[in-house]
Amino acid sequence: MLQNKKELQIAALQNGTVIDHIPSEQLFKVVSLLEIEKLKTPVTIGYHLDSKKMGSKGILKISGKFFVQDEINRIALIAPSVKLNIIRDYEVVEKKYVQLPDELTGIVKCNNPKCITNNEPMKTRFNVIEKENVTIKCEYCELKIRKEDIVLL
Repeated sequence: MLQNKKELQIAALQNGTVIDHIPSEQLFKVVSLLEIEKLKTPVTIGYHLDSKKMGSKGILKISGKFFVQDEINRIALIAPSVKLNIIRDYEVVEKKYVQLPDELTGIVKCNNPKCITNNEPMKTRFNVIEKENVTIKCEYCELKIRKEDIVLL
């Protein structure tokens, strides 16, 4: 007898990271940002999955990969509401909610061509002035950049 199931079956992850609650329209930006295509381990990508909170969401299951804080900060720029689940031996051992830090160093390009960071060999530094809608300000030239205009290094 057939059962009416509405759940999605995705293989369990033994060790690695699940990035959940990615806005669907941001999923492939996150994939690109994290350079998922260069990984040599299994990756599961879920796109436009039903979500009670978001309507639709994306999910990444990455075997054998654990992210460092710089990578998490990059994710937060594109998808500030994601949740990272750290998996060890098929169990969630840690949950991290991605949040933008107060300062971003060396991960965003300043959009001002006259900014010293575009003309001298130095790291960029931005202060996050709006976390929810993502607005950052260059510490050197004070240019404000909105989420949709951010260019990652």
